[in-house]
Amino acid sequence: MENGDLRTRDVVRELKSTGTASRVIGLTGAPGAGKSTVTSALVRAFRARGQRVAVLAVDPSSPFTGGALLGDRIRMQEHATDGGVFIRSMGSRGQLGGLSAATPQAIRVLQAAGYGVVLVETVGVGQAEVEIASAADTTVVLVVPGMGDSIQAAKAGVLEVADVLVVNKADRPDTQATVRDLKGMVALATGDWRPPIVPTVATSGDGVAELMQALDRHDAWLDESGERARRRLARARDEVTAIAFGLLARRLTVPDELAETVAAGGCDPLTAAERLLAAAGFTF
Repeated sequence: MENGDLRTRDVVRELKSTGTASRVIGLTGAPGAGKSTVTSALVRAFRARGQRVAVLAVDPSSPFTGGALLGDRIRMQEHATDGGVFIRSMGSRGQLGGLSAATPQAIRVLQAAGYGVVLVETVGVGQAEVEIASAADTTVVLVVPGMGDSIQAAKAGVLEVADVLVVNKADRPDTQATVRDLKGMVALATGDWRPPIVPTVATSGDGVAELMQALDRHDAWLDESGERARRRLARARDEVTAIAFGLLARRLTVPDELAETVAAGGCDPLTAAERLLAAAGFTF
């Protein structure tokens, strides 16, 4: 799936549903917020319930070498020998939005493999990792104490996609101020679901039980409100669109003559793109 292998088509066609819906939970937040540690704690909690858990940890790929450290597995070594846990690190490969382009199809494979819970951890390199909201049933946004005042909190657009807000490293002195700022922001929300704010210290396990309760409440609300069906419909639409664009990109090759014309100023890029698509049989 990751490498765009042509055999992917045959694999996808043969995938069969296990009959039970998997919970897809996304975790995002700034670097240093403790995403991998919280993910590891959630794996432990779900395994205590007897559920099989898969983790997709997306790491940033270098724009220079194209490589990725894939270091999230280092923080999850305690689960390495657990046959009920699957952990896969994926390079973002230049994809924006905090995920890898292969993430939606990877989720589909893991669901077909019978994993009851799929945890997706985003790159986490800034305030724009919002693509996870379209890939997950529940989006958990992690912040740390000292993130700034309420205005700064509202500016961080990634908070707007949160279904559950986690203030990790809550043993720091600025925790109460951060919780207060987040409560002020949540109070302005207009939707039917208001994100709960859960303080945690993931390294010691404090607050993880409360986080699990918040996740369960949101999971129940998804069914009661019909939001789960709406989100999965939108996810399917986005996945089909992304695949269609990918197939189209493979078929379209910009001729050198056309590129040289644009570079020389003899044609604008929009007109050149229209010519390219027209040559492929597309009309406007």
